[in-house]
Formats: sequence, C-alpha cells, structure tokens
Amino acid sequence: MSVDELGQAIGTRTGRRVSSRQAWIVVALLCGFLIVNYADKIVVGLAGADLMRDMDIDAQQFGIIQSSFFWCFAAGSILGSFLIGRVKAKYLLAGTAVLWVLSLLPMVWSESYEVLIASRMMLGFAEGPATAMAVAVAHTWFSADRRTIPTSVIVAGAGLGPVIAAPVLTMVIVNQSWHAAFAVLVVAGLVWVPLWLQFGREGGVLDARTVDEAVGEARMSWSSILRNRTVLGVAVLMFATYCSSAIKISWLPLYLHNGLGYDKETAGTLVALPYAATAILVVAAGVASRMMTKRGVANRMSRGVLPSLMLASAGVSTVGFALLDRGLLNLVFIIFGASLAGAAAGITLTAVSDVVAARQRGAVLGFIVAVYSSAGVISPLVLGSIVTSAATPAAGYRDGFLILGGVMVVGAIISILLINPDRDSATNSR
Repeated sequence: MSVDELGQAIGTRTGRRVSSRQAWIVVALLCGFLIVNYADKIVVGLAGADLMRDMDIDAQQFGIIQSSFFWCFAAGSILGSFLIGRVKAKYLLAGTAVLWVLSLLPMVWSESYEVLIASRMMLGFAEGPATAMAVAVAHTWFSADRRTIPTSVIVAGAGLGPVIAAPVLTMVIVNQSWHAAFAVLVVAGLVWVPLWLQFGREGGVLDARTVDEAVGEARMSWSSILRNRTVLGVAVLMFATYCSSAIKISWLPLYLHNGLGYDKETAGTLVALPYAATAILVVAAGVASRMMTKRGVANRMSRGVLPSLMLASAGVSTVGFALLDRGLLNLVFIIFGASLAGAAAGITLTAVSDVVAARQRGAVLGFIVAVYSSAGVISPLVLGSIVTSAATPAAGYRDGFLILGGVMVVGAIISILLINPDRDSATNSR
C-alpha cells in the first residue's frame, strides 16, 4: 500500500473522511490566516512617516522597530512548530490569532516607542509559526502529489493581505490616524477566530503517527535532517527571499514616499502592486510546478531549479530598480523584484514534504522558519543604518537595494546547487 492509499484508509478508519469541499474551505481559511498575518506585518511600514513624526525618531530607530518584529520570531516559530500535531489545529491556530490581537491592542492608544517595540516583539513571536502551521495543516488534507497548488494558494495570502490592507489602512491613516489602522487589524483578527473555530481542523489524508509507523524507513535522525542538502537549500532560498520580504514589509512604503517622492496616499496604493503580483505569481508558479510533476519532470527541476531561477530574476530586478530613477520602468522592476521572490518561496516549501517524514515535517518547517527569520532581524537594521548614514535618503535606498539584489542572486546560486528532493528523500538517506 502506498503512503497516499494509506492516508486515505486512515481518513476512512478514523471517521475523518476527506472531501474536496472541506479541504478547500480549510485552505481558504488558512489563506485568510496569512492575509491577516501580513496585514499585521505591514501596518508599521504604512504608518512609518507619521510614526517617525509623532515619536520623534529617525530612520535608524525606525529600522530597530521593524527589526524588533523578528527578535522573537524564531523562538515563536520553534515553539509553535513543536506544538503542531500535539495540540489540535482548531485551538492552536485560534490561540495564535488571539495573541496577534492582544499584541496589536496597545497601539490603538499608545504613542510610546518602547511600547511599540514590545508590541512588535510579541506580534513577531505569535506570528513566527504562522506559515509552518498553515502549510502543515494543509498537508493533512492533500496527498503528496497534490500539495503544490493548495500550498501556493495559502502562501498567496501573504500577497493578498497587503493588497487588501495597504490601500484600506493607508486611507484610514490619512483620514483618521495610525491608531485607527491598528484598531482595524484588531477587528480583522477577531472576525477570523470564530470562523476558524467553526470550520477549521486537520484532515485525514496523512495521519502523521500512523503513516510513520507503517512507513518507518521514511523517518530520519535530526543529524541526517541537518545534513540533508535539500533542507539546507530550502533554508538558504527562504533566507534570501525573506531578506526581500522583510525589507518590502519594513521599508517599501517609506522608499516610495521619502526615496522616490510619491505622496503618502499614492505610496500606499503603489505598495499593494508587488503584493498583488506575488499573489498571482505564487499560484501560477504552483500550477506550473504541479504540471511539471504530472508530466514526469524531476522534482529537482520543479521544486529546486524553477524557484531558484525565479529568485535570481528577482535579484536582477532589484538591482535594476535600485539604479533607476522614479518612473514606469522603476516601478515594473520593483514589482517583479518583490513578487518573483515571494512566488519562489511558495514552490520550494513543498520540497520539504518530499524529503522529511510526516511526523517530523512541522518541526523541520519550524527550523527553516527560524533560519530565514534571521533575515528579518538583519535586513531592516542594515537598510536603516545605510539610509541614516547616506548623503541623501535616495542614495541610501539605492545602496541598500543593490546589496539586497546581490544577496538574492547568491542565494539563488547556492539553492540551485543544493535542492534535489529525488536524491535527498528520507527513504534514500538511510
């Protein structure tokens, strides 16, 4: 009996029959989970100019605020990933979202620099495991050969969140205040939680304990996992993509406003474009990867080479917009530089399922999140320091984005050499 047939048998035997409708309702809710997640992430960037004015802080201090989101991100990711499979997904994800709400709440009234840092640290801790949780739950609803598209749809939530939130929150900030923007996000979290409690749960296609017992040879020691080149390649690729994502979350609105001279409302609208492109490209790339797999193309190509080439293209685009002045071509490169990197992340995460046993998958995804979250700590601080020390903000942004483009290209080269799920599968590693 294959793993997929065994998973279907598990679903029937445990009374957890898997229907396509149920599976896609859960996928939609998990996509919503990441939509709220990324809306929470970008609010400080959107309110950056007003925050810097009201709190009387400079670009370097603003970089510290944005970096602080990631200070506890890895710890939250590791803890949350440890709890995957040990706590029911219904309660684990709902509790996580409640923590988001509690972390945002003080900023509805506070104007303290220290309170904002504490708020971002708590939010980062609570949001650290979000992607790993969502992907791990989704994988319990789909067999291994069908996971690429639902994974891409869920990751697309990372793009849809800012697409929806950026213009809405910018309008709220301009017409009301940045405090009101935080209040909107508190309400959004409170709306999602009861929906998840009503409809969300694990699926029955892959029951980690039963599958691992029946397919014992698929399990690996942690020393083997940490030497697995595909796991390391995915971690490198995700680190490079998250350097781009963290800077996009932290600095893109200010770059458009202070670096390129767009007014706040225009910058708030334009900042949604890279996220919209990300949402589209994540799904399109997932479909392309799935089609490659169905046609017998090796997983190394569909889940290693393809995302690595997308990341390299994103790096080249980032260098391109850094060297261009404000204009249409500059904006096109900004969109492709950000969106291609995000889409690459959506595909390559699926490679973890190819090389790691089901019971260990959540922990390994947590390890990968912990690795790439360090990019979130480093990159906003580095860019803030460069902008502060440069002769002009525009010159600082140019130099910072040139460095970012180089990091992305180097990351792509390393990952294309490492990721090979067919070579590094758990079965073959013994």
